[in-house]
Amino acid sequence: MRENNQNYTSVEEIKKIMAAFAWSPLRALMKKAGAEIVSRAAVDKLMDYLEEYAKELTGCALDIAKHSRRKKVCCSSI
Repeated sequence: MRENNQNYTSVEEIKKIMAAFAWSPLRALMKKAGAEIVSRAAVDKLMDYLEEYAKELTGCALDIAKHSRRKKVCCSSI
């Protein structure tokens, strides 16, 4: 793992490190939904969308938890 003071060289490197979703399961999910052939770009696009949606949803859940004076985000918050 890199030390905190080192810079990353590219956006792609940062994406690899920060990826919250694995590529293969998302591809399998798309194929299960009926896509015969799935491009890498399509999976990457879905991954980006899911990450943004997860951040937004978590932010909303955190707001609800803070409003209720709780520290823990639980499924009733989402």
